[in-house]
Amino acid sequence: MVRALIASLAALLAWVVSATILNRLMRFGVPGYAIAEPAMNFTLLMQCGRLATGALASLAAGYTAARIAPAVTRLPLILGVVILLCFLPVHYGLWNKFPIWYHIVFLGTLIPLVVLGARLRTAGNR
Repeated sequence: MVRALIASLAALLAWVVSATILNRLMRFGVPGYAIAEPAMNFTLLMQCGRLATGALASLAAGYTAARIAPAVTRLPLILGVVILLCFLPVHYGLWNKFPIWYHIVFLGTLIPLVVLGARLRTAGNR
């Protein structure tokens, strides 16, 4: 139980740290991104970059959870649901800032990518 709690907290931290680092890289690497970010006036390329950032952060969260608590097989699914629940109100507030496909892709891939990240860890452990 304690191991699962530690794994959950570490996985959430991994999501936040990964997303933060990747977002900062986008600010420096994608022309105009830093200017577009405050108003969330992103180009298609920038939106795709943000989706990739979320995807990689979700994979990192799942991998981290499986690394710390590999025996708790349902943890990645539960973690994915928790992350989704955290982002639902955020995306509700941003609904008019992004096209609907963006919200569907981001929210719809959170759980599967967290689970996939955990499976990547367990597959590499065989």
